[in-house]
Amino acid sequence: MKCPRCHADLVAEQKYHSIEVDHCPSCDGRWLDHDELDQLEATVPSTPEERRATVRYAERRSELHCPVCGNEMTGFDYRAYNLELDTCADHGFWLDAGEEARVREIIAERVRDLARAASAEESWARFLGGLRKKLSR
Repeated sequence: MKCPRCHADLVAEQKYHSIEVDHCPSCDGRWLDHDELDQLEATVPSTPEERRATVRYAERRSELHCPVCGNEMTGFDYRAYNLELDTCADHGFWLDAGEEARVREIIAERVRDLARAASAEESWARFLGGLRKKLSR
């Protein structure tokens, strides 16, 4: 397969966060099959429920072509964050150099935000419960 960014030959990388991905030795991009993006997200301590959400927002045409089938890929904002990834609906995702680290950061941030929201909801419920008790007296 050829790199969709610089057209160098992609090389299978055996142990990238325990995931075998195709790597471009020239531009340091990575090709991930659909399930490999899920595996990358799972390298961040989290539950499947914490990672469950829409992945693709604000889709648009990409200038890149799929290294598997050659079709034009679709660019999108990953999980509505300021991170543009490219995808072939049939084959996988292209991550430019450093974007795999940003994917992991976003998942970690999402886990923290969900924990903070759950804590706020619990505090609010306790407050309302105390208020009800005072009003019923």
